[in-house]
Amino acid sequence: MGRDTNLPLTETVYYILLALTEPAHGYLIMQKVEELSGGQVRMAAGTLYGAIENLMKLKFIEPVRSEDSRRKVYVITEKGMEILRLDLERMNHMIQVTKSTLR
Repeated sequence: MGRDTNLPLTETVYYILLALTEPAHGYLIMQKVEELSGGQVRMAAGTLYGAIENLMKLKFIEPVRSEDSRRKVYVITEKGMEILRLDLERMNHMIQVTKSTLR
């Protein structure tokens, strides 16, 4: 079985999906990504909204109802969770191989 063509995820996409394990609007996504990455990943609004459009096309995230009609809120889908898990497995394998090689 070959690797999913969507892998590896970019660091930014990985953190966006991780941030959307709970529903969030754009500004909150940007804050969560920065927090989850320890300040290593910061993105401009244009970058975020381009990524959101792509992730919705891939059906990795979807919009959800919001109390605030001015803000679009998104959440990760099952398909998005699966790709996130697959990328985690890929990275864990790389870490294990690297650790055993460098010992």
